[in-house]
Amino acid sequence: MINKQSLWFLTLFSLILVLSVYYITMPNELLLTNNGNTEKTNSEISSDKKENDTKVTIQESETLVTMRVTLEEEREKAMAELKTTLTSEMATATEKNDAYEQMKVLNELKAKETTIESQIKSNFSLDSFVKIDGTNVKVVVVKQDHDSNLANQIMKKVQENFSEKVYVTVKFEK
Repeated sequence: MINKQSLWFLTLFSLILVLSVYYITMPNELLLTNNGNTEKTNSEISSDKKENDTKVTIQESETLVTMRVTLEEEREKAMAELKTTLTSEMATATEKNDAYEQMKVLNELKAKETTIESQIKSNFSLDSFVKIDGTNVKVVVVKQDHDSNLANQIMKKVQENFSEKVYVTVKFEK
């Protein structure tokens, strides 16, 4: 029988884990704060429009968005199964420990994928999608031209993020 102290620890740990996953997956726009008044009058809006006539909008490729959503759904499903194991009264301590370790690995993979995507964006000014699966790293880049030199540079940049040898594939999408 689980004593009260263990139950409280497990409850608080689960809460902290859920909150950390929530904040990691939260879009950056929601984390930014606006310290000024958020309501503007019509005259302020029209004056803002006059001052900022040129606006640049960047939209991601539908392919990248689809890949991200699919990967996110897979990971959320896996995390839900691991959370079920972690909170199950029938699971052994070893099973719970394994589930916790797998959750940590999934969170680390997501963080590493995001880091690599931002490196590709900053170094090559290209939108990309990165999926890490064991020792295989799949990179999909939005670019019209298929440039083998650029692919080689991207592979080297990705490899810098790993201490061991990984197999990097780069695919160009339109």
